[in-house]
Amino acid sequence: MYIICTYDIKEKRCPKVMKVLRRYMFHVQKSVFEGELTPAKFNELKDKLNKIIEADDSILFYFVYENKKIKKDYLGKEPKPTNIII
Repeated sequence: MYIICTYDIKEKRCPKVMKVLRRYMFHVQKSVFEGELTPAKFNELKDKLNKIIEADDSILFYFVYENKKIKKDYLGKEPKPTNIII
């Protein structure tokens, strides 16, 4: 499944969260990652992130399923390219 992850986390925990996310997904913007994950890898990722975040932090996951078509658009500076096109 293709997943887009966004987060709003206290600054002191951001480096730890980013380090974990980079192992699983592509970093496309400051607090946005995306990538293809199996359900097992997604659960592994969530477990690792849960050990870092606190009650006032927020991580959102958006799931893109095969039968849905999404076009990516942007304003301003072009985001970093990924190896996967959605």
